Formats: sequence, structure tokens, C-alpha cells
Amino acid sequence: MIFPNRLCKGDTIGVMAPAGLADLEDIKKAIPFFENLGLCVQLGQHVDNVYGYLAGTDQERLEDFHDMVANPNIKAIIFARGGYGTGRFVPSVNYELVRCNPKILWGYSDITYLHTAIRQQTGLVTFHGPMLASDIAKPHFDYFSGSMFKQLFQPTCLIYSEYISPLYVHDAGETEGQLVGGNLSVLLSTMGTPYEIDMKDKILLIEDIGEEPYRVDSMLNQLKMSGKLREARGIVIGDFANTESKLKHSFTIEEVFNDYFSNIGIPVISGFKIGHCFPHFSIPLGAYAKLSTYNKQLIIEPGVR
Repeated sequence: MIFPNRLCKGDTIGVMAPAGLADLEDIKKAIPFFENLGLCVQLGQHVDNVYGYLAGTDQERLEDFHDMVANPNIKAIIFARGGYGTGRFVPSVNYELVRCNPKILWGYSDITYLHTAIRQQTGLVTFHGPMLASDIAKPHFDYFSGSMFKQLFQPTCLIYSEYISPLYVHDAGETEGQLVGGNLSVLLSTMGTPYEIDMKDKILLIEDIGEEPYRVDSMLNQLKMSGKLREARGIVIGDFANTESKLKHSFTIEEVFNDYFSNIGIPVISGFKIGHCFPHFSIPLGAYAKLSTYNKQLIIEPGVR
């Protein structure tokens, strides 16, 4: 794996919108957070463009991304928001440019597609964490979520235990391997493409928002039927927000997880505050991790050098 360089006070971060529309006022509300960390902020040329439900055309969003990757003065790219659209330009990404200019890339949700493509094409470790317009600008953005950015300034081993939130074991065991994954519905959209998520011998993270239990059931069934779930060494179930069913009769999301994971033969734990939630535990994707159901811990090695 390629590890990006850590940040230092005085560094400049770039902000661009690779997917859905990003409200410029919300972006501006979030900028003081980074300034308080001692960072300078440079906005992408097209960050507030509007093209249907996208933040500019595919070419405009790709141009902003390439410009920031190539700019030696920009040490990290923090994405403005998710939504939809990242997968539209991943075939046109200059992966050699990314490989030769490894820097911190930070975001989640629809950014899962970009995380997956970049990791599998270049080996770069990227970060699953809250974004400007959709998270940092909101009044409920909390101190704990903000503190997770400290890992960008100093190589930090992350430890998640029940000190942070209650955790539930679906199948017991211990394992270690590369941590991959992200938003479940976005991961499903990579299937059958050149950027299909590689789960073999890896610890898989899944999270999502607004998906009813039957929809999560359908997505997990596809992963099961395709043989993907059998390839993973362990599964980390992050936050599944707003999953209440509108049907008269339904399983709960917890019952769906039990159905798929209670006898899968690998360690599976749910309850992690990773995803569309606060607090938001930010993690480096592609880094080495250890998962144990015996002490209910996820330990992740540093994502920067």
C-alpha cells in the first residue's frame, strides 16, 4: 500500500465536489473548522457548479480532482459532500497521476466508489470520514467527530471498543487484514465493473442510510449469491441510519444482520459509529486492521506516514 504524507500546520487542503450538488454557503461554514486546525483551504474551480443533480459535468468535476491531485501545494483533498456521481468519472481518472502524487483523500458515502477504484488501481490508502457541506457545517457536528482529523497530523493507531458505542457480535472469532468497503449500496454498484470491490482475505466495512430492511436484505443476498461474502475474513457493520420499514410487516435491520451473519464462519460485529452518523469514527481504508469479537475491538493501523 501507498501511505500519504501526514499534514502539518500551515498546509493547504483542497475542497471539491465529486458527486452531488454542494451548497457553497455550507462549505464556507465548514472552512473555519480547518482553519482552527492550522490549515489553509483552497476551493475547486467548479465546487458550486450545478448540472442537474451533479456538482458540474463529469469533466468539470474530474478537472477539479486532477488539478488538486497535481498541485504540489495541496496536501489533502477533503470532499464537500457525497450524494451521487463519483462513479460516473472513475473510468477517466488518471490513476498514474494519483499514484505519483499520493495525498490524503477524505470523504464517505458516494465517495466509496472513488475510494475503491483508487485503492485497487493505485494502492493508495484513503480516508472514510465526514465532509464539509453534509457534515462539518451542520450544528450537530460534534467534538469527537472533529477529533478524528488528528490522525492526519500524526500516524495514529485507532482502537474502537465499547467505550465508544455498544457492539453486538453476530459470529465469533478473531482476524486481521486490510480494511476495505464503505457504503453498501455504492459497493453493490461496483459489481460487474472493472472497479468491483475486492473483498478476498480482507475485513469488509458496510454502512448505509435510508435503506429499508428488505433493501439491505436484497443487497446482502447479492453479495452472498455472488460469493463475495465467503471471500471476506471479517465484517464490520457500521451505522445504518433511517432504516425503519414502511411496510405493514417487516424484519428489523438487526434481524436481517442476524440472518446473514450469525453463522457465516467469520467474525462479524455491528454497532460501529462509522457512516451517516454522529459521532463519526473516521478510518483509513486500505490500512491493516485486527477484528476480535472476544474483546469487541477493531484496531486499525495508521493511514499516514
